[in-house]
Amino acid sequence: MPLPDSKTPEGPIEERWDNHKFKMKLVNPANKRKFKVIVVGTGLAGASAAATMGELGYEVEVFTFHDTPRRGHSISAQGGINAAKNYQNDGDSIYRLFYDTVKGGDFRSRESNVYRLAQVSVDIIDQCAAQGVPFAREYGDCWTTVPSAAPR
Repeated sequence: MPLPDSKTPEGPIEERWDNHKFKMKLVNPANKRKFKVIVVGTGLAGASAAATMGELGYEVEVFTFHDTPRRGHSISAQGGINAAKNYQNDGDSIYRLFYDTVKGGDFRSRESNVYRLAQVSVDIIDQCAAQGVPFAREYGDCWTTVPSAAPR
């Protein structure tokens, strides 16, 4: 039985999405008003995509199933985001994050998509931080990760 078509670009896994981006046809800035972008979901990815596309001049419509756009899986995950920051002497790399993610998903994920996520993970974290996404459970001060242990 043949495998289903995953709709991923052809080529070596390290180069698939970079080559795909290079070969894509661009939209002329004068034609942006002719396109309507539909975003489904208002988690971190959906809200960021809608904001970015709106800033670029596209007409954007956003749909969510929740009562309010604040309640998405991204907010519920709380710390379920990772990146290959590659700090000095930590042994981290894009390939290591890719392999760990595929292995953690019991080898059921679309590998080229996971590799691309690992490639852009640092940019995603940096964008979220720039947008003020809290990476801590202490909502009063979004940069406080550990409560003070000093006796009072």
